[in-house]
Amino acid sequence: MSFSDYLEIKVLDHVFGKAAYTMPTAYIGLSTADPLDTGAGLAEPVGGAYARVATAAVDWNSAAAGAISNANAITFTQATASWGTVTHFAVFDAATGGNMLASGLLTISKAVGNGDTVKFDIGQLTATLD
Repeated sequence: MSFSDYLEIKVLDHVFGKAAYTMPTAYIGLSTADPLDTGAGLAEPVGGAYARVATAAVDWNSAAAGAISNANAITFTQATASWGTVTHFAVFDAATGGNMLASGLLTISKAVGNGDTVKFDIGQLTATLD
């Protein structure tokens, strides 16, 4: 997972005392293309009941050894139409619009069709920093 350019600036300003940053609710989204660090490549599914999934602190394990993973399953609403082939995930600070905070490549791409449910089981969504 890579931090977005937006989040890198927020974290640097926070660490060096230039501005406070409080992490908002983290929303997990999907993309059919590499969002890039700028978010310019983001291609979220449109329609078909697609919506980002809100997470809370309880949904994440405590970070250890430079990594954090989901402590609870993250499940999207069942697709009512094709969402395309999902290749990436992203973390946002809003249910719609907002700022992309980070993104990553899925280990396995998934063609999401009508009736499919995308789900990250416990421990499947991991973010690392080194």
